[in-house]
Amino acid sequence: MNTRERHAEIVELARSQGHVSVEALASRFGVTAQTVRKDLNDLCGEGILKRTHGGALFPSGVENMEYEARRRIAAAEKTAIGQATAALIPSNASLFINIGTTTEAVSQALLDHSGLMVITNNINVANRLRVYPRIEVVIAGGVVRPADGGVVGDAAVEFIRQFKVDYAVIGASAIDEDGALLDFDYREVRVSQAIIANARHVILVSDSSKFERTAPVRIGHLSQVNSFVTDRCTLPSIRSICGEAGVRLIETSPEG
Repeated sequence: MNTRERHAEIVELARSQGHVSVEALASRFGVTAQTVRKDLNDLCGEGILKRTHGGALFPSGVENMEYEARRRIAAAEKTAIGQATAALIPSNASLFINIGTTTEAVSQALLDHSGLMVITNNINVANRLRVYPRIEVVIAGGVVRPADGGVVGDAAVEFIRQFKVDYAVIGASAIDEDGALLDFDYREVRVSQAIIANARHVILVSDSSKFERTAPVRIGHLSQVNSFVTDRCTLPSIRSICGEAGVRLIETSPEG
């Protein structure tokens, strides 16, 4: 196992267990404690984990991790979610794609589609899709958030309101057990709300780690979406909400 593979497994262990220890990791991987400490220092330096005495913690829900670090979290799950979501969207459709590492995975999976009109407030999505002549890209104007290339603010909201599209692909920083969809930036939330209001079919994309986090600003409620694509749904209350509200739940790696 090389360093990158070991880092990926450490992150997944921390995500599932909440905490990892130097001693346990050294035993698991058959390496020295010094090697594990270096691994943890590297991961903590990137903002993926938080160092503790004798180990490291997965960041708590109130800490919005650096964007590049978030891309590495549950990367395989996000790829699968992206592919499953792209399968819901036919060619020759119009759609919104908002800010987020999971929505970016959806944009990657859409590259073999044709005749799409994609409206986005995500510079990373626009930059990925713009080189494909079969896909028309329209980007919202507004304030560019330096941390992640997201376009937010009143101008972006008003721009989104000019459209009525077939599909919207949205993400969330956290999903509460009562079905509340949450985020950290109220400016981004306003854009997301405008996207939800101006799409015929709303697809929420989120990996299961979002059930373990929290954020202070409410986007809306799970019952407002039409489809929810995740790697696995770990909360019975979320399953109940989907069933009662007629939300199609798609799990790419269901438990059991």
